[in-house]
Amino acid sequence: PSNRIEHPAGGYKKIFESCEELAEPIPAHVSGKIPAWLTGSLLRVGPGLFEIGDEPFYHLFDGQALMHKFDLKDGHVTYYRRFIRTDAYVRAMAEKRIVITEFGTTAYPDPCKNIFSRFFTYFQGIEVTDNCLVNIYPIGEDFYACTETNYITKVDPDTLETIKKVDLCNYLSVNGVTAHPHTEPDGTVYNIGNCFGKNMSLAYNIVKIPPPQDDKSDPIEKSKVLVQFPSSERFKPSYVHSFGMTENYFVFVETPVKINLLKFLTSWSIRGTNYMDCFESNDKMGTWFHLATKNPGEYIDHKFRTSAFNLFHHINCYEDQGFIVVDLCTWKGHDFVYNYLYLANMRQNWEEVKKAAMRAPQPEVRRYVLPLDINREEQGKNLVSLPYTTATAVMCSDGTVWLEPEVLFSGPRQAFEFPQINYKKYCGKNYTFAYGLGLNHFVPDRVGHLLHVLILVFSGVLMSIVVKPGVTQRPAFLLILSATDLTEIARAEVDVMIPVTLHGMYKP
Repeated sequence: PSNRIEHPAGGYKKIFESCEELAEPIPAHVSGKIPAWLTGSLLRVGPGLFEIGDEPFYHLFDGQALMHKFDLKDGHVTYYRRFIRTDAYVRAMAEKRIVITEFGTTAYPDPCKNIFSRFFTYFQGIEVTDNCLVNIYPIGEDFYACTETNYITKVDPDTLETIKKVDLCNYLSVNGVTAHPHTEPDGTVYNIGNCFGKNMSLAYNIVKIPPPQDDKSDPIEKSKVLVQFPSSERFKPSYVHSFGMTENYFVFVETPVKINLLKFLTSWSIRGTNYMDCFESNDKMGTWFHLATKNPGEYIDHKFRTSAFNLFHHINCYEDQGFIVVDLCTWKGHDFVYNYLYLANMRQNWEEVKKAAMRAPQPEVRRYVLPLDINREEQGKNLVSLPYTTATAVMCSDGTVWLEPEVLFSGPRQAFEFPQINYKKYCGKNYTFAYGLGLNHFVPDRVGHLLHVLILVFSGVLMSIVVKPGVTQRPAFLLILSATDLTEIARAEVDVMIPVTLHGMYKP
């Protein structure tokens, strides 16, 4: 019927379609004027191959890693992209089938092999994916593409060539680390991952990778565990996607989305399972906030609690007058948001996409405030005395501190997500601006900013890759906006479609 409401970007499904890599950089058509000082590369990564032969990948986080680069120089722009030569990709290309199990797609033993070798393949246990489609970040002088497993992939940011796969387990006691490390001005890198702690119970380790070394050795070889957070459940770690860092503290938010490790270890080797199959929600625990000091790394044994939410991205955290202010992009409830990011859901018609988003957890930007100085006597009273926030922290009779947030932004099924701040200047410090991508029922269709709330903030400009899926000519472009008022400065259009990208960085 003609009254069907189409999303204005009706072809949004095209961002979930496979594309070819480029043999060489292609020139972009620039309109507007790119500032002369803006010289460098915008690097992004995301899924670029959504099936191998006739075998589809099922989840948004399964497509094979494709690295994108916009080079800016003297007002000119080129665009280039290449698949990262991970083991997952190289073996899939060689065998023309999915060989390594991805986040939401199970790989099965080769049907052409005989029954004994197939049987044996099952019992070899877990082959963890190195499909580094989530982010790119520098360690020392090097650049790494990553996902959330123990494997990161060293890449050349100029040629986009794949250099080598690095197993962090060779240097650190972690099962994997997040794709959102924090970096200090001197180049020190911090990250968090879960691990087996004392007497086989689970914990979360903050790891520290030192800055570039004088002797030109690899900083990863000198990495170490700095501090350990306990797990609320002995055999079920919470899923962790990012963490917070202030000048003197680490903030770890433990949500009710759990990984059932027993299921992960047993069913994986006996019958085909993938990562998504091993998530479950603890509908009783709510959300716990943990703090640790940075130097020296020590866990602070205060029990901060609040109601259940999913968390993927921290916006920023900072210390102020004896409090830690924690700004987060939350999704209410304990139902796992990734359950709604299967490609079949994302590719549905707009009406169906909207229906699914009605059932999904609702997004909300929140500010929590954690008091550092906690006095057991002050039961029932709000411990937060910062004048500019309505967030509260109340001591309960059991010694826990109950947190209620200040809501910074809330719109039904409208998320402010993938937040960015002027990181170099304001990470861990009191700040004024955050920028983010507007998700409309999970479809990214706007750029916004929160005052006192896929973009990179760099010296007063924002950069975002924009696609116009319904258009045949120049369907994608790099958009450069003024960070102060979000007016357009320039755009650089290319004649190829660009699939969805997840994260990235600007390399001056």
